[in-house]
Amino acid sequence: MEPTTNNSKPSRARTQTPPTDLPGWGIDADPKNDPTYPMKQRTDAEHTGISWERPTLQQPDVEVLKSMERPNLTAVFGTSTPPSGLSGMLRRHAYANYSENDNRHWFTLVLADKINVVECVLDDLASGHVPNIFKEKGYKASWQHDRKGLIVSLGTTLAITAGLAYLAWPKNKRGKKPKSRTVYPS
Repeated sequence: MEPTTNNSKPSRARTQTPPTDLPGWGIDADPKNDPTYPMKQRTDAEHTGISWERPTLQQPDVEVLKSMERPNLTAVFGTSTPPSGLSGMLRRHAYANYSENDNRHWFTLVLADKINVVECVLDDLASGHVPNIFKEKGYKASWQHDRKGLIVSLGTTLAITAGLAYLAWPKNKRGKKPKSRTVYPS
């Protein structure tokens, strides 16, 4: 046997086993060996697609967004929160323009979720309800069980919010003095 060092991997010979030599290969080839054979009414419909009776489809009564990869609605879908506002516009954009295998689709949906949280808080305030964000976000439990993580999370959120507020503030009000023009008498 060859000596090996920590940096080298021992070589292993690869052997290719033909699939027909594997135990259990082709076990389902004979329909009489199928455990459901006597009970199942074979029509070979399972080879053409749907081999079962499709249930009655749920009828949408609100706007339901669907993937561009799936032209039909699924049999069951959620209708509790139809898309609305800016978050709804972002969701429509994600579903209409990006495939599900595109990261932009998912990043847009995550952004829409974050915006929807703000929209819901504003709706609560507009209806006269002041949300208890401390309780709803579980800060008490986080303070008891993950104090360091909570401080880091809140500090990061505060820093990002302060940075965005600074960038959104007009340039001449950020503490920069407008350039003074020297006027020379003529």
